[in-house]
Amino acid sequence: MFYYRFEVNIINKYICIHGHFYQPPRENPWLEEIEIEESAYPFHDWNERITDECYAPNGASRILDANKKIINIVNNYVKISSNFGPTLLSWLENNNQEVYQSILEADKESQQFFSGHGSVLAQVYNHVIMPLASSRDKRTEVIWGIKDFVYRFGRMPEGMWLSETAVDTDTLETLAEHGVLFTILAPHQAKRIRLIGTNTWIDVNKDTLDIGMPYICNLPSGKKISLFFYNAEISHEIAFQKILENGENFAKRLINFFPDNLSTQKLLSVATDGETYGHHHRFADMALAYALNEIETKNLAHITIYGEFLEKFPPTFEVSVTENTSWSCVHGIKRWEDNCGCRAMYACLISDTSTCYPIALQNHQSSKKIKEWDQKWRRPLRDAITWLNIQLSHIFETEMKFLFQDPWHVRDVYYELMVVRSPENIKAFFNTYSKRQPSPEEVTKSLKLLEMQKNALYMQTSCGWFFDDLAGIETVQIMMYASRAMQLARDVSHHDLEPQFINLLAKAESNLPEIGNGGSIYIKYVATAIFDIHRVAFQYAISSLINGKPDESVITTYNISTKSFRTEKKGTINLATGYARLQSKITLKESTLVFITLHMGEHNFLGGIKPFVSPENFEQITEDIWSSFNQNNLPELILGIYRYFGFHTYSLGHLFKDGKRKVLYNVLNDALNEVSFEYQQLYKRFYSLVTIMKESNISPPPSLELPIQFTLNNKLLSCFSISDYDTNQVKHIIGELLKGRYQPDKKNLSLYAKESIAIQIKDISINPFDINKIIKVNQFFSLINPLKLNLDLQICQNMYFKIGVMMCPRMEIEKESGDNIAADWLEQYIILGEHLGVKC
Repeated sequence: MFYYRFEVNIINKYICIHGHFYQPPRENPWLEEIEIEESAYPFHDWNERITDECYAPNGASRILDANKKIINIVNNYVKISSNFGPTLLSWLENNNQEVYQSILEADKESQQFFSGHGSVLAQVYNHVIMPLASSRDKRTEVIWGIKDFVYRFGRMPEGMWLSETAVDTDTLETLAEHGVLFTILAPHQAKRIRLIGTNTWIDVNKDTLDIGMPYICNLPSGKKISLFFYNAEISHEIAFQKILENGENFAKRLINFFPDNLSTQKLLSVATDGETYGHHHRFADMALAYALNEIETKNLAHITIYGEFLEKFPPTFEVSVTENTSWSCVHGIKRWEDNCGCRAMYACLISDTSTCYPIALQNHQSSKKIKEWDQKWRRPLRDAITWLNIQLSHIFETEMKFLFQDPWHVRDVYYELMVVRSPENIKAFFNTYSKRQPSPEEVTKSLKLLEMQKNALYMQTSCGWFFDDLAGIETVQIMMYASRAMQLARDVSHHDLEPQFINLLAKAESNLPEIGNGGSIYIKYVATAIFDIHRVAFQYAISSLINGKPDESVITTYNISTKSFRTEKKGTINLATGYARLQSKITLKESTLVFITLHMGEHNFLGGIKPFVSPENFEQITEDIWSSFNQNNLPELILGIYRYFGFHTYSLGHLFKDGKRKVLYNVLNDALNEVSFEYQQLYKRFYSLVTIMKESNISPPPSLELPIQFTLNNKLLSCFSISDYDTNQVKHIIGELLKGRYQPDKKNLSLYAKESIAIQIKDISINPFDINKIIKVNQFFSLINPLKLNLDLQICQNMYFKIGVMMCPRMEIEKESGDNIAADWLEQYIILGEHLGVKC
């Protein structure tokens, strides 16, 4: 147990809690969307899952009373220091606006608490290990990080987080050159210190460095930057021990850091991955919220952030850093280039993405007798990526000079297009930076080269080396970016870098012999995932076929304009033909392609894609194909597709993951409807008989019991999915479930019930004075109570709390003045709060 030591006053005690919130870029580089990640189940991908477990809860974290009732909901981001990876913020902006806005609003609100300083810091753009990056790449990473921050937060950043806190002097020079005032390091990264104005240096280590103040680092260029050093011991306890299981103990651990009777100000700075608060430790966001509230309300210390503390207490000591060091590798930065022994102790392998393997258990003592894994693959992977980056740089410089005076400056400002890729913005970009007015072909070529460089930076993302095996999904992801960069290089320069890159990767061996080396991993998992315009067109064509009309929104990175479309179905055979113009939103390249798609029932699809030559050629092809279809001559129809399209024929395996799932579920839909209908008939005929058997403790045949159980659950799900559900019908169905002791489908019923409650409470927020809406949702809770569902009510609690803040004080006043309607409203709203676990 932790206990508070006796406190005299708090005037010199300052606490800054920093969270590094980041997810590696997971987007398919051809689609710029995250494909399904089975290991994140039941969520679509890890970004969704971690948002649910961490990013959303921290934007609306609960503070509980002694009875475990919510008494306050707070935005943790307001009172902590934080940085968010730009690639994560980009994903949140497009996929979860509520969480995204909670972060932006927190930065604005924090300025009211911290003397005008915002709580959020910038981050180098895509988490490269800066000391391993070239000076040019360092520069772009910092510039893009700053530009992204300004775009989102509307102000210049004061500080910038370095990936893995990896540092060298050149990195600090780059930060200082671009106006960054400070960064945060681990205490072991300090080499020596001296009092400003003196000549005597004092060597320090992680144990002797005073981390309670900022330091100034004077750089060779004459520039300077301030450095903060976090408390490694407490940060380690937060990240890896059980300190976050109890918010009060967390607060006490922070306060007890300070010695009694402080005579000067002292800062306690702790820094961990932001995902610690909710993802690594479930509900740790609540421990954080409680600790912050405890410290503030009991006046135990000042909660501060780095920018505010730096302004109040400028450095009095100078520091120099130990070159090429980081916070997560005791060997410096070897973790991202060598077999140094630092490892994550787990990996999620591309060969089985549904499972993450606990490598810590796979040693020589394991019953499976699996040898202990090493990371010898890191060096050849680093060499391959470095070689490729150099080759891509040569191509970029050579090919860009035709239109731009300074190609690398153009790359630095390319973020302006990455964030707002509109035709108007593209035109303005070239008007500003090109030497002359470019042709459409030159615009496309330039955009391809810039995208090539973007992917060249993405392929250096640190996560590719962090985990335990070469076949990890993060490592394969950086190979994907490398592949996309090489594809673009080949398009614009006709240099094929891929064979040599594969040869270099082949020097890296997976720990699993059956997976092989980096070259075989690339060929099996990366080369097969490469998308070209023909595969994009096939995805559009097959989606249009199953929808029965052109689906021009199926690929978000392309503008698709259908020029001709015809579809017809005979029995199990479904055919679609046509042609369409496809334009990349990224490079503006246009292609007009002819498509034919044939569905022969179940999972059997065949299609052909080829360039549009002329209306006459298109008419000849389609006339021949439709003639075979109308004659019910399937063999000739298939031969016709191969005859006209040759090697450009495609099947289900050529679709991207989510597209394939969509198609297969669509194919299954008719079958599922048929099964559901048959089950309903069995339910109508045998419910009474089977129920009597169950009541008499006679086991009914599963072939009858399961269809009845399925039908009752399905009927209940249908009721939950409509806003004006019939209360009596819901009550009747639940009664039938309980009477026959049929198993409720708790997983799906919980999900649907939660959505129904959320819709009803949102309806209350639109007209909070309507007491009947409150009564209705209270009745719903009473109806579903016997099912004992596991309801995730976080969103509902958030809405309830906001309504309560606005309405409850007003209703209390009106109740006191004798208003019976207000009294009834409060009574029902308090009951709703009981259901939700929130105090009104």
